Amino acid sequence: MVNVSKKERKEVVIGKEDNEKPVEEKPRETTVEFLASLAGVLVTGLFIITFILQAFEIPSSSMEDTLLIGDHLFVNREQFAAPARWMGPLMPYRDVRRDEIAVFMSPEQPGLFLVKRIIGVPGDRIHLRDDIVYRNGEKLIEPFVRHKREHNPYTDNFPAVPPSEEYGVRNEKWAEELPKHIDGADIVVPPDSYFAMGDNRDVSYDSRFWGFIPKKNIIGRPMFIYWSFETPDDQYEMRGIGDRLGFLAHIIIHFFDETRWSRTFKPVR
Repeated sequence: MVNVSKKERKEVVIGKEDNEKPVEEKPRETTVEFLASLAGVLVTGLFIITFILQAFEIPSSSMEDTLLIGDHLFVNREQFAAPARWMGPLMPYRDVRRDEIAVFMSPEQPGLFLVKRIIGVPGDRIHLRDDIVYRNGEKLIEPFVRHKREHNPYTDNFPAVPPSEEYGVRNEKWAEELPKHIDGADIVVPPDSYFAMGDNRDVSYDSRFWGFIPKKNIIGRPMFIYWSFETPDDQYEMRGIGDRLGFLAHIIIHFFDETRWSRTFKPVR
């Protein structure tokens, strides 16, 4: 017979009780539950990208210095959309405002997306004199505008100077239609239409060359730049698969030193 002290008996009892009542472990997530959670995240992201946000890349210098070639933007597709009854209270639908930047489908080239600044909304009277914009008789102060090459008599004094190929107007339909919208010294923006120009006024191919933007062509409002990479002017003219792969390799190699980090998450105004 073995003598056991009271202290030892207490330790044995405690040890036995601990073994009988182990700490409950949190049940692990099953594979099915994990896949269900992942599917929920993907569906939510797909919904946002498909119906609310859309990614765009700036291919030209027409909006410099506000937007640069190689800027990648997220665009709010819902804000300028026609309101739906069931979503009305949830989504802040409204019309495009003067001086806002908008992404839209080109009225001249179907399938081509453009980004410009809205200068005129329906009913506005617009003209330029010596490259200065007057809207409804008021001279506009536009600190975002840049002039980077020789002036064009047609665009600098629009619509006083008749359009012609000499001044870069290749759209014959617009050349014929333009006089119908002129009242006195101004061009008058018709209903359900917008007049847009690029911030880099001397190189921007905009409403002065192809006319008004139908309201139905408006895609959305750029929100912010999520990534910006130093991109050559001719990058978007490259058609060969070799050129594209070469530029992709260039991005991979120079991602850190040629990314414009200061422009990351910069709001578009």
